[in-house]
Amino acid sequence: MTFKNFCLSTIFFCAAFISNAQTDSPDKSLGTGYIENTASAQNEKPDDKVPGRTLNVFKVNLTGLVMKNYAFQYERVLNKRVALALQYRIMPTTGIPFKQTILKAMEDEDPDTRKIIDEFRMSNYAITPEVRFYLSRKGYGRGFYIAPFYRYASFTSNDLNVFYTDEFNTEHSIKMNGKLTSNTVGLLLGVQSNLGKHVVLDISFFGPHYGAGNGNFKGTSSQPLSQSEQDDLRQQLEDMEIPLTRKTVTVNANGAMLDLDGPWGGYRFAISLGVRF
Repeated sequence: MTFKNFCLSTIFFCAAFISNAQTDSPDKSLGTGYIENTASAQNEKPDDKVPGRTLNVFKVNLTGLVMKNYAFQYERVLNKRVALALQYRIMPTTGIPFKQTILKAMEDEDPDTRKIIDEFRMSNYAITPEVRFYLSRKGYGRGFYIAPFYRYASFTSNDLNVFYTDEFNTEHSIKMNGKLTSNTVGLLLGVQSNLGKHVVLDISFFGPHYGAGNGNFKGTSSQPLSQSEQDDLRQQLEDMEIPLTRKTVTVNANGAMLDLDGPWGGYRFAISLGVRF
């Protein structure tokens, strides 16, 4: 696989302990968001509802900011062992992170490859619900946790240029645009700590996820393509090596279409800072 094709391929991939007993002794460090449910509830009337200890946490992923990703998570602590969380991540249309560093390292490489990286822009978003099980003695949203999760992600690009030559060996390009979506499941490990009465530090250090993805990218030529141009464009798209992915290339006089279908995976890592209330 040539370096050019490697870069093109990289661009496509450039995204139980439920505690029923809530009779623990009061913990003042938990804040006012917690309501103690103790044996004193026996004195209440049968129809009275005694809520368990609950807590809300809103967090911002600090590490994602470096990659121009903005991720926010809401966590609802249900009891000592269990919490529910929902994360929303978005990356507005932008170029490849660290683009200038990459281009500087590629000074002697194919100009077409440099141009693809320089001009490429994409956006993406992801929605990730998870269930957290806190295993430490403290619990209630503190200490070591494991969290199975599901993630839906969508990646969109309108600036993927593919270069081809005509029968006179003159170079042309066609701009591909489209979207790839993925559905994955995984397991996250991390530690969450209180830095004060209302400040939370959440470090997730192990979060592989795996599933399936599919996408469609289409490019329309500004003028009819000759048979020679179609053949070379088809070859350029076929040469894109995307591991474990089924690829269907369609080329005609009007342009080209690239369909992708196959496994998809990723890895979660984050240092997040939040407030609890």
